[in-house]
Amino acid sequence: MADCIFCKIAAGEIPSTRVFEDERCLAFMDIGPISPGHTLLIPKAHYERIHEMPAREAAHLASHIPPLADAVRKAVGAEGINVLQNNGACSGQEVSHVHVHLIPRWPGDGLGFRWPAKKADPEVLKEQASAIAKALGE
Repeated sequence: MADCIFCKIAAGEIPSTRVFEDERCLAFMDIGPISPGHTLLIPKAHYERIHEMPAREAAHLASHIPPLADAVRKAVGAEGINVLQNNGACSGQEVSHVHVHLIPRWPGDGLGFRWPAKKADPEVLKEQASAIAKALGE
């Protein structure tokens, strides 16, 4: 996609600090990190959202997450790591190209995470599970 910043990074048109690359994906340092070592993993092909990726491409991208997460964590001495992938502006996606954030974490780092869990109604869960299962079959 001509105006996509991540496509331009993948093509080498915009400089980046590369960590890992193969023929189908690229990992590079986030230029607006929220913690030291914040790394992004992208497919080189343009997909705006994860559900638009062929399963084979998504699996290839995902296969690099465990070793990359471990390397990022070790390199910066983090105790933990958040692996985050947002889809759509309402979820926090700012660049419309699939990307996975690997965000190193330390106790007391102040980053936090909101997770306002609520008690679920078992009947509603059954209805939602049925709707999801039906959508999987489409």
